[in-house]
Amino acid sequence: MSIQKNHVPAALAADANVLPTMVVFCHLRWDFVYQRPQQLMSRLAQFYRIVVVEEPFFHEGESFLKTYSPCANITVVQPHTPVHAPGFHDEQIAVLQPLLSAFLPQDEDPVVWFYTPLALPLLQTVHPSLVVYDCMDELSAFKNAPPQLLQRESALLKTADIVFTGGPSLYQAKRERHANAHCFSSSVDLAHFSKALDRARAHPSQRALPQPRLGFYGVIDERFDTDLLRAVAEARPEWQLIMVGPVVKIDPASLPRSPNIHYMGQAKYEELPEYLAGWQVCLMPFALNESTKFISPTKVLEYMAAELPIVSTDITDVSQPYGNIVSIAHSPEQFIAACEAALAMSPEAKQTMIDAMRDVVQATSWDATADSMHQLMQAQQTANDALARETAIPAHLRGLRPSACAAALKKPTMALDAIMAKRAEAEVLSTASAK
Repeated sequence: MSIQKNHVPAALAADANVLPTMVVFCHLRWDFVYQRPQQLMSRLAQFYRIVVVEEPFFHEGESFLKTYSPCANITVVQPHTPVHAPGFHDEQIAVLQPLLSAFLPQDEDPVVWFYTPLALPLLQTVHPSLVVYDCMDELSAFKNAPPQLLQRESALLKTADIVFTGGPSLYQAKRERHANAHCFSSSVDLAHFSKALDRARAHPSQRALPQPRLGFYGVIDERFDTDLLRAVAEARPEWQLIMVGPVVKIDPASLPRSPNIHYMGQAKYEELPEYLAGWQVCLMPFALNESTKFISPTKVLEYMAAELPIVSTDITDVSQPYGNIVSIAHSPEQFIAACEAALAMSPEAKQTMIDAMRDVVQATSWDATADSMHQLMQAQQTANDALARETAIPAHLRGLRPSACAAALKKPTMALDAIMAKRAEAEVLSTASAK
C-alpha cells in the first residue's frame, strides 16, 4: 500500500466522468481492526469515490493532510494538527475546516456519511446532497466519551436524511428519534471466514500450543470481561485461551496473566481465518455494562462461518437472535460449563449446530447489506432532489444562511424552512465549545 503525504494536497475535483463523491467522517482508523466501516465502504466504493476523514493526529508545526488509498475508489485522509485535544474535539474544528474545504470538492454536492456525531460541525465544509448517519455503537456509553457527544448526536439525528443502525438494540433506541431509521445488523464475508474450515491452516503463532484452544479476537477494552477470563484460566489450566486483538483504553497491566492465556496482539484481517482454524471453541467474554448494552458483535457471524461452537455472555443482540445456536452464560460457572459442553459435543449435536449456523450465514452478506443501503440512499437522494426543485432554491443561494436565503426568496415554503433548519443546526454547533 502506497502512502502519499501532502502538506498542501491537491483538491478533489468533481468530474462528470467519475463516480459521485461520498465523504465519511469516522472515529475509527482504516488500518485499525477491520470491521463495519471497512466492510461497507469497500463495497460502496463501486458506487462512489469515497473520502474517509479520520480523527486528527497530533503534529508539532504547520497543519497538513496525509492521504493514502487502501483500495480502489477510497482515499483515507489523516489530518495532522498542532492541537492536543483528541478526536473531532471542538478545538480541532477550526483547524480542520480550512484544510478540508481546500481538499474536498466544492463544485459538487457530495453524500456525507457520519460514524461519529462529533464531526457534525465539519458538515459546513461541503454542501451535502444527502446526509447519512450509520450508528454502529452507542459511543456515549464508551470509556472517555466527550460530554458533548449526546448533544451532537441529537443534532445529527435532526440533520441526517437517513439513519442506519448496527443492530436491533440500537435500532430500538433510535427508531423513535428519526423517521427514516433502518436496522442493518453487521453481516459476514462468508468466502473469507469459511477458509477456517480447512483446519490444517492454523496460524503459525499458535501451532505449538496444545489443545484444546479456546479463542477470542477483537478489541480488548472496557467491554471485555477480564475477571471472567481470569476465572476460566484458573478453573481449567489445561485449556489454552488465545486472545487476538489490540488492548485499548485499559491498562495492559490489569489483564489477567497465566501460562494458559496467550495475548497475540492485533492481527491482520487476512489472518483471522487462520486463528479460527486452530480453535475448538470461540469465545465472546463481554462484560455486562453500559458500554455493551447496545453492541451487536460482528464476530458472532464470523465465528459461525468457521462452524465452531460459540460461548458468550448475555449480550442482547447475540442471545435474542442466536440463543438457539450460541451458548449463553450468566455467570463464570455457566461460562466454563458451556465451554466444557462445547468441547464434549457429540457428532450429531455438532452437525445440528452447523446446519443452523449455515442457515444464518447464508442468509446475509456484506454485499447484500451494502446494496440495500445504497438503494435506500438513492431513493432518499431522489426525494431530496425533487424537494430542492420543488422549493426552487437557486444555486447561487444554496450556501447562504437561512435568514439570508429567506430574505432573497421573499416567500420561503415550509419545505425550504426544513432544509435550511438542518443546515443551521450544524452551523450553531460549529461554534459550540467543549464543556
